[in-house]
This record gives sequence, structure tokens and C-alpha cells, in this order.
Amino acid sequence: MARSVKLLLTENVDNLGIVGDVVSVRLGYARNYLLPRGFATTPSDELINELAERRKQAEADLAELRKQRQALISKIDGLEMTLTRACNDQGQLYGSVTQQDIAAALTELGYPVKAREVRLAYTIKRVDKFDVTVKFDSDLEAHINLWVEADRELDGDERDEMEFDNEGNLIEKSAKKKGDDKPAEAAPAPAE
Repeated sequence: MARSVKLLLTENVDNLGIVGDVVSVRLGYARNYLLPRGFATTPSDELINELAERRKQAEADLAELRKQRQALISKIDGLEMTLTRACNDQGQLYGSVTQQDIAAALTELGYPVKAREVRLAYTIKRVDKFDVTVKFDSDLEAHINLWVEADRELDGDERDEMEFDNEGNLIEKSAKKKGDDKPAEAAPAPAE
């Protein structure tokens, strides 16, 4: 039984080919996706000749799309973008920043980007700066600096710092005042 089959594409299919291409695909992909949707058919010389004009138009459309993407890359490469998210006091987000969130923010700024073109190397789950890649094609990509900020002022570490004198004795916190460079009386050393 054949594991793959050759088909003639009647429509452009992402990551496979354009109209008029004869491609070799797995049998299940052909049977379950390409053939039922009318994206492909059995190749023949007559069909290839009929699709020649549509193929020329598809090639022209792809060339125009590539120019548009190159122009978009020149605009967004190195772009700094900020997203505000809810988080806890340690800066951990309650959710995560997804590809859809980044694509929606870029589109809102006037840069039409699809979610599948945004590439995240890891899940964004904390308040910080991240490098995000927007990849349109194998050789067309842009890098964006994404700042994820908290939606409120984060409570810092409120614990008092302990201070010691030169002998290692604990200095009373109430004895030291801000702006006072000299340590106050040292607390007596614990008896051993």
C-alpha cells in the first residue's frame, strides 16, 4: 500500500505549495484534508495547462506579499512594546502572555501580524523584558523587545535589613537613623 500520493494543487496551501504545483503528500493528509476541501486533485497534463494562468497570478501575489512583509519587517525590527498584565507581588503573572496577545497588540499598533507568525521560545509568565521573534518566512524575520509590566505597583520586600558592627554584633534598628553614617551603640554580644 502506498504511503504517499502525488497530487496537483488547485489552491495555494500554506507550507506545501501554490496553484499548479505537483506535490507528494502522505495518503492521510490527501484523503482527509486536501481532497475533501478541493485544494488538490489527481494530476494530468490538461489540468496543469488549465492552471498555468492561475499559477502566474499566484506567483505575482506571493511576490507582492513578500515585498509587503519586507516593508513591515523594516518597520517593526527592534520595536519596543509594552504589555500590562495582572500579577502577584513577586511579579508572577496570573496568566501568560501568548502569541495571540502579542499579535493583537502589534495589529492594534498598525502592524498586521498573525498569531502563528509570532514565535516564542518559552512561556512568558513573569514581569520582565523578553525578546520575541516574528517570522514571516524562512528568511524573513524581525525581533521585538517586549516589556511585560505589572498593572499595579508591586510591593517590594518589606523586611527590615539587619545591620552588624565590625565585630559581628547586631545593631539595634531603632538606634540607627537614615542619613546617619555612624553605627549606634552595638548590642552586647550574646554570652556563650
